[in-house]
This record gives sequence, C-alpha cells and structure tokens, in this order.
Amino acid sequence: MSARGRHRRRKRGRALRAVLTGAALGLTAAATMISASQATVGSDPGALKPLTAASDLGALRLRETLEPQQSLDRLASAMGRPVGVDTVLKSADHTLRDAADCTADEKTALPVAPAATRAYCWDSGDAADPAWTPRAVTTSGDADEDGWWGSNRVILSGWTANTRGLAKVAFVNAADPAHLTYTWALLAVPTDGGRDYRGLVSKVSGMVWYEDKLLVTTTSGTRDALYVYDMNRIQRATVTAGAVGRVRDGWSAAGYRYVLPAVGSYRLTGGTSAVRPVGLSLDRSTVPDSLVASGAKRLWRYPFSLDPTRPGLLATDSAGRAVPEEAYATKVSGTGGVLANRSAWYLGGAAGSESERGSMWRQNTGGAKATECGADETHRCWSTQSDSLSYWQETGEVWSVSGRMLFALPLNSIDSSLN
Repeated sequence: MSARGRHRRRKRGRALRAVLTGAALGLTAAATMISASQATVGSDPGALKPLTAASDLGALRLRETLEPQQSLDRLASAMGRPVGVDTVLKSADHTLRDAADCTADEKTALPVAPAATRAYCWDSGDAADPAWTPRAVTTSGDADEDGWWGSNRVILSGWTANTRGLAKVAFVNAADPAHLTYTWALLAVPTDGGRDYRGLVSKVSGMVWYEDKLLVTTTSGTRDALYVYDMNRIQRATVTAGAVGRVRDGWSAAGYRYVLPAVGSYRLTGGTSAVRPVGLSLDRSTVPDSLVASGAKRLWRYPFSLDPTRPGLLATDSAGRAVPEEAYATKVSGTGGVLANRSAWYLGGAAGSESERGSMWRQNTGGAKATECGADETHRCWSTQSDSLSYWQETGEVWSVSGRMLFALPLNSIDSSLN
C-alpha cells in the first residue's frame, strides 16, 4: 500500500471525523427515558493489582498452531478462488435501521450516560430472530490505524447461535454513516486436511481485526482459546442449504453466502489454572501494538508480532507460545468488554440482574472511577449487556453491541462522565 494512498485515506478520515463530531443523533433524550430507578451504586473495585508470579502469568500463555498451507490451498482449490472484504461488502443485502426507526424496547439496551452519539438496530428479520445473539464488535479502525480497509470503512459484528452452536460475522459497510448495509459470513474450521470444514461450535464474546487477521474468542470445551481468520481467504458457498461443509452438490454454509475457514488457533497451555479470554480489544498506545484480553477477573495483553512474514499474529517465543507482557487482577464484577489506552483500562461491569444496567469503570494501578448517571450518582448507567468494546482511534469513537443495538460514542465522553 503506497504512502500516497495512505495519505489520501487519512485526509478522508479526518474529514469524516469532523462530520461525526458535529453530528450527534440526539440519543440523549431517548436514553434518559430509561428509568434510573433500576440503577444501584456499585462497590468501588479499587486499584488494579499487578500479577508478576510465574504461576499467574503461566495461566495466561497460549500456544500458536497454524493450519498447514497445503490444507488451506486444498480447500481454496476445491471451493474456488477466495474473495476479499470488498467483494463481500458489495453484496450486502441487509440494512441497519437508524436509531429513530428502532423500537423503544430495542433502545433500552443503550447506555443512559454517557449517551450514544450513533446507534443502529439490525434489520427486522435479524432483530427478531431468537436463534442468534450479537456479542462482539471490531472495525477497520482496528485493522489499519487510518480506519480504512482498501477503499472501505467496515464494522464487523460477531453473532452466536443460541441452540445450534454456530458463529457468524456481519460485514457492515460503514462508508455512509446514514446508511449502513451488511451481509453474513459463517465462521468455520477446516477438517480432514482441507478437504472439508465444520462450523465454529462456540460462543463468540470478543473479536479483534488486526492487519489482515481476525482473532475470535472461543468458549467451547476444547483447549482452543482464540481462532484466527484471514480476511483475504473468504470463500463463497456454492449451495444454499442448512448443512455446513461439503455436500453432494458443492459447499454449504448454513444458508449463508460466505464462509471464513480458520487459518490457525491459540490454545491454552496453563492446565487447570488456564484463563480463557472473554473480552478482546486492540491497544495502539503500546509498542508494538497489543491484544488486550479480559476474563476471570484478570486483565492482560499480548504483543503483536513485528515480523513482516507474520502479519496480524501474536508475538511468540522459541516454543511457539504467546506470553503476556503484563497482567492484572481486577475486582470489577463480571468483566466483559475491555479497552486499554496507556495506563488506563476501561471495563464493562456486569448488571446485577436482567432488569438492571451494567457499569463502565476506568481502572489503573492507582484506583478506579465509574461513569455516573447524573444527580443521583449511581454507577449502573451503562448498557444492559456489553461483552465487547472496540476503539476506533481515527474517529475517537468506542463501538459496542448490546441487545439488538450497535452503537458508538466518543471515548472522551466516557472520560468526562467519570466520577
């Protein structure tokens, strides 16, 4: 990619950021319609506790396993030449509804304070489908620091099947903030040396798209903690059927048009003490950039590889293990979504019950602060369920999903709302 191309895209990014800064959607009024009586003051979790013991860090190590090139090439040869993100976006056949067209029930999932400045709900068919739940979000702001992937601005949202045990990704064309469209790709894992594939049988709670790789959490019973997908290896399904994998007349992806076969995975190595990542995000404030993770009241980060032959993969030691460069214990209850920026960690705390709201904490080794809902000084004013947070550095926005809502708000608005 030429420096000239990057410069042009940065100009476009700065122009769009200026538009978005002055174009709030008036969601504050909608958010404040939600009763603050549900909120309760959460206990102060205090400061982060650094973890330095070998046993603590050992519980967070991951071993990298990459799919053999021969296996990937065999699958691509059988299914046809892979396509890229641009092709997927051009075939978008669903439209996200603007917040003004979302129902009152859908908008109850939005934060009370700080309020979202952009919010959307999925098309009526997907929004009403009880078989699938949106859980994760990442963007082209993670993939490239200028916020563009080629000529596209993109949002990815990971969804989990509630009964069948599958996972899929919505590819959202975000070029026009007033008109977001999307289509689906099924997440899969190659089998039999690339002669077939199966669905990713797991709940998805975290995703990060970095360079040309998409890292996805897995909560299945296996030792795999993260699966790795290559955004240059998206395959077309050739048969529209409910099956997954090779069928008599071709290749099926549970009825979806595209399928992403995994190109690798990261497996837990810590035995019974191993901690599985739940929340994921990208932190560009470190050198090198790092993958931030949360789970089991632990926060930690892995550096990304600087090797140009390993784009989008984690740095590994001589034994092929990804080793955390720092880790902390937190007392924030039910930590889901996580962001890190310099010394600050932003954590989405779980709601006390389905009828309550969650909390948003900023924590470091000096203490913790939470966003407040207003004069009543309650902390339960974040979204109802938010497993995922993603910071789009180029626009200064934090993206999240909650209920059937996809929304964004400036990171500085979260900072301004802290107690």
